Amino acid sequence: MGAQENPTRNCHANLFARARCCLDSADVGAKLAATAAAAADFAAGILGLDDAFDVPLPIGMPGRPARPHLVSPRKLPHRGLGTAEGRAALVHAVAHIEFNAINLAWDAVYRFRGMPPDYYRDWVGIAADEARHFALLHTRLHELGHVYGDFDAHDGLWEMAVKTSGSCLQRMALVPRVLEARGLDVTPGMIERLRSAGDAATVAILDLILREEVAHVAAGSRWFAWCCARADVEPDATFADLVALHVRGAIKGPFNIPARLAAGFSHAELARLEAAA
Repeated sequence: MGAQENPTRNCHANLFARARCCLDSADVGAKLAATAAAAADFAAGILGLDDAFDVPLPIGMPGRPARPHLVSPRKLPHRGLGTAEGRAALVHAVAHIEFNAINLAWDAVYRFRGMPPDYYRDWVGIAADEARHFALLHTRLHELGHVYGDFDAHDGLWEMAVKTSGSCLQRMALVPRVLEARGLDVTPGMIERLRSAGDAATVAILDLILREEVAHVAAGSRWFAWCCARADVEPDATFADLVALHVRGAIKGPFNIPARLAAGFSHAELARLEAAA
């Protein structure tokens, strides 16, 4: 086992140091800029994978602005889409998911060492995509008269990151393939409701996000299968066991079967999920 990582190391030392700096950035604009720069530097070969076996720091809260105020999901009000305020609240909710997804992608890079180079290429690219999604949604929020932080939000995505911080196999199973995959199921309904409300601008953003999130969930499926092969366990049964242990009560249908198949789910897995729902 390597030495405990130095939290004060130069952000430019390697990919892991840069990922930590992106995670720690609390200012929204700074996090977006740091993410874009890190992705560009990694693609250019500037950030290497040296010190890959240093022990990462224990997971904690990532950098985030003081607002939005985080509350239980049950305390979030339900708003209709017939008003600009209601549409802004929906855009804010999706933006919050995308902001969390930036941190989740960087934590997947930072925390899990000794993975193949393609793993890091996937998750650095996903971090850049999520930052771009957030920026589009934040611009749309401005057009609707609001900014990120104007509405309350919840922290369910990061809570699962904490639960799975000790296992890449569990992280790949339960974050991209459960929590993020839920977006594949619910986004088409949001798009139709917004289209009915005449909000073509938000529809265009969500259409783009839906297409690109299929590839993100597929990366989770790919690396979950890789981790299962490394651990010599059967993927479908392992996924079912993890869902039953950690999130069975949270599984809800209906499922976007074509999108989930494209994202690497097997027919057997989807049958189990439908039974669990």
